[in-house]
Amino acid sequence: MTLGIIGAMSEELEILLKDMIVEEKNTKANMVFHKGRLWGKNVVAVVCGIGKVNAAICTQILISEYRIDKIINVGVAGGIGTHIYPGNVVIGNSLVQHDMDTSAFGDKIGQIPRLDTYDFKCDAELVKLAKEACDENKDINSFVGRIVTGDQFVANVEKIRWLSYEFEALACEMEGGSIAHVCYLNSIPFVVIRSISDNANNGAHMDYQEFVPIGVKNSTCILKSMIEKM
Repeated sequence: MTLGIIGAMSEELEILLKDMIVEEKNTKANMVFHKGRLWGKNVVAVVCGIGKVNAAICTQILISEYRIDKIINVGVAGGIGTHIYPGNVVIGNSLVQHDMDTSAFGDKIGQIPRLDTYDFKCDAELVKLAKEACDENKDINSFVGRIVTGDQFVANVEKIRWLSYEFEALACEMEGGSIAHVCYLNSIPFVVIRSISDNANNGAHMDYQEFVPIGVKNSTCILKSMIEKM
């Protein structure tokens, strides 16, 4: 089995690379793919860059050129649920692209036209492993639920509340939904895991410099536990 790890921040990849035996490094589509061994497993790790197009291109390269069997996407998100606070972790069980809107033709907002699914469901076993990893660490407060994705940095409280009402989402970000979309089309199991940096819905905010080491620590801890159990 070969596992693909897509990170949203270079800081997260730097931590992983310290433990990774890198056997091959290639640049494709302006992204650096690190292939090797990590915690006893075959892994290809890469920072995809910001936004849905970057994330989709990255995911397809992992699948087509590296023959990845499963994909884990880690990164940062804004909280939506009023019970979600900075430093918490949200494990996606489904992804929806909130900026897809063909409602003028009768589609539900978020529905990809002519696609046979509304949301992209994460692999149940990967979700279970991620939740177990969080539960093993008393410093991580985690939740499982829907994550929504769009090419928008959402800071408006009214928009956040709309995302909560329309999608019953726990978090929003800018890459996971497109990674999920590509995995769905290629029948590749995946999971999206997000560390929460702020939540406009309840007014909670953490200074970014304070948040980064917490987010990186959380994602590294979760990934290590998941990979060792695979």
